[in-house]
Order: sequence, then structure tokens, then C-alpha cells
Amino acid sequence: MAFVVTTGATGKLGGRVAARLAAAGVEQRLVSRDAGRAPRLPGASAVSADYGDPEAVRRALDGAGTVLFVSAAESADRLDRHRAFVDAARAAGVSHLVYVSFFGAAPDATFTLARDHWATEQHIRAGGVPFTFLRDNLYADFLPGMAGEDGVIRGPAGRGRVAAVAQDDIADAAVAVLLDPAAHAGATYDLTGPQALTLEEVATVLTAATGRRHVYHEETLDEAYASRQVHGAPGWQVEAWVSTYLAIAAGELDGVSDAVPALTGHPATSLAELFGG
Repeated sequence: MAFVVTTGATGKLGGRVAARLAAAGVEQRLVSRDAGRAPRLPGASAVSADYGDPEAVRRALDGAGTVLFVSAAESADRLDRHRAFVDAARAAGVSHLVYVSFFGAAPDATFTLARDHWATEQHIRAGGVPFTFLRDNLYADFLPGMAGEDGVIRGPAGRGRVAAVAQDDIADAAVAVLLDPAAHAGATYDLTGPQALTLEEVATVLTAATGRRHVYHEETLDEAYASRQVHGAPGWQVEAWVSTYLAIAAGELDGVSDAVPALTGHPATSLAELFGG
């Protein structure tokens, strides 16, 4: 059996997957921009390749069977880099791509970066390589980071709900697919937590779980843009930040899926369980 390639192994999600595959005795190649930062794992080798360098990616994927394709870091040219990676994977003869996409990916998604995920999915489909798409909801692990130093979560999310999913659950689901890719060929899985919560409810759960007071403050659209301008981020990134909340308000991150328990054999982790132990 050809080895598995795990991209993003220096990150939180890819690192989790790589560790699980190593524990299962799977031979894998860890691909990242800096191989020196890759985790030292049994049965794993590490190579450097940037998604935007098709020749380096092709060499890194040469001989691989299944590839976990973790989306690139957010950037203005991320879609171009994704397309370059997919083309290089096809040229390398990869037999299956498992792409980490986003919940509700669509050409008209409110969350601007979900549109890039949809376009990446379409490029994978057009390339002819067998695939599986893992459409993750917002990472539950990152929800505390939406609060400011004062514990206030600010944004124009209204009373919309988000079915945030724990990264450990995503990693377990990804490993289940990577260990038996043929059984999941052509499938798209919406990975969510067990509940869809408003940001007010998220704040309540975080307060109880962490002991630090969290509250939700609903911003107007003008307030949302103004409060984020202080970070000096480029326009596309500010738009992405604000549109995350607008997607919640529009109901596009609502809805609980059974994909996590179906793939992993265990219940999805609730927000209270994730931070309360």
C-alpha cells in the first residue's frame, strides 16, 4: 500500500492527524513549508513544499496514495495556491485527495472564504482524482479567541447559531477516511459539534467552563468593520472576519450533522466538554 501524505502537520489539525496515523502504524510523509518543524513520529518522513510551488509539491507527493489536503493559511492568493496543489497532486499520480473544506461551501456563501473552499472543491472534481471533502464548521477550539481581552465576543451574528466542531473530532473523522479512502470516495461530510448555539449561548458556556466572564455584544455592520480596522489587516481579511458573523446571522453555520459519530464511532464533543474537561 502506498504511503499517506499528511499536509499541514506543523499545524494544530494536521499535527493531530499525523499523530493518530503514526499510532495506527501508517507510513506517512509529512509535507509542510518547513520540514524542520514537522513532528518526529514513527513511520514518518518530512519534506518541505509550499503549495504555490507546483514542482516542489509534485516531488513531495510522488509515490503517495492518499493525501490529506489541509487548506492553506488564509491569504489573498489562497485559491490560486490550492489550484496549484491540486494540479501537482494529479501530476504526481495521487490516488485520493481528502480535502479539508468548510461547512456550507458555496459560490454565494456569506462567509467569503467559504467561496474559495467551494472553488477548490470544484477544481478537485474537475481534475478527476478520487476525493472526499470534510466540510468543517467553525473550530470550537477557537471560539474563546473570538472574545476580546474583556471577554466580550463582538460581531453582527444576531441570534444565528453555529454548530462548532472540536478539532480532535475532525482529526478522528479524517483518520477514519484516510484508513479506508475507497469507502468514502466521492463523499462530502459536514463535520459539526452536537449542538448549534447562539453566540450568547457560547458566551454562557465559556463562562461556566473557564471561570472567566464572557458575554456577547451584537454589533451593527458599521461597528463591526470599525472595530476591526484597528488591527491594520488588509481589506479581504477584514471582510472575511466580518462575514463569519454574518454567515452565522444568516443561518449558514446552523445545523447538526451525524457525520462525526458515524465516522468515528463516538459522540461529537460539546463545547462544555471541550473546555470543562
